Amino acid sequence: MNKEEITIRALETIHDLEEVRELETMIWSESESTPIHQTLTVVKNGGIILGAYINQELIGFQYSFPGFNGKKAYLCSHILGIHPEYRKWGIGEKLKQKQKEESLKKGYDLITWTYDPLETINGYLNLHKLGARCSVYAENCYGEMKDGLNRGMPTDRFIVDWWIQDEDDRKRNKYEMGEFWENESFVIKVSYDSHGYPLPLETVLGKDSESGVLFVPVPSEIQKLKKDRPELALSWRMSTRQVFTDYFQNGWSAVDLVRRQSEPDLCFYVLKQITR
Repeated sequence: MNKEEITIRALETIHDLEEVRELETMIWSESESTPIHQTLTVVKNGGIILGAYINQELIGFQYSFPGFNGKKAYLCSHILGIHPEYRKWGIGEKLKQKQKEESLKKGYDLITWTYDPLETINGYLNLHKLGARCSVYAENCYGEMKDGLNRGMPTDRFIVDWWIQDEDDRKRNKYEMGEFWENESFVIKVSYDSHGYPLPLETVLGKDSESGVLFVPVPSEIQKLKKDRPELALSWRMSTRQVFTDYFQNGWSAVDLVRRQSEPDLCFYVLKQITR
């Protein structure tokens, strides 16, 4: 099997949605899976559910439903799940691109969703590859969750906007590596402990930047950090919460996430002051 054999299509039948629930149960738990009567109602009322397949086997899915904020209708992208054996196959990006295609057919121009900003694989996909951006930080968004990914940490989330009709959005907001790379632009000062784990030493709030760019360092592997040093993982949660909340409230947006070969233990969010 190879990546070229992956097919993605919209799902609408009860049989298809039963398979989605089985995969969702396997990834998380039966109690966390979405009932079929809910997903079936969603696809009949402006929502989109996608499935990724290899040889007729469902290996990934994406579930989204219509949203409305009192002024504007948009698509709320709620759950994306990938079978553990296929998580390095780029299926998440394929599902998001298909979601964009199907959303445009339905007349949407905006897709929103949440993700944990300390999960850098998700951040790299959402901001760097897709061109979404974030200016809203939700503190402990889902309350206490006891699954393996979230246990022991407040469920803080980015709420991202993906303006899918703006083809130049990603290019306009993408940061070019090395363009404004200065230590003075970092809003969390970082050191390392005796075992090589990155430590958030100090947060810098209310900072300005002549270049219009600031950087927020985050650990590149938060799940490993949670396992090895849970108290340090929590420290990163609280430090980044303080920084993102402050800068988002003062007109900054997270528009990219970049990596440096010289610092493999860190990734860096790029903040810019932008207006739509």
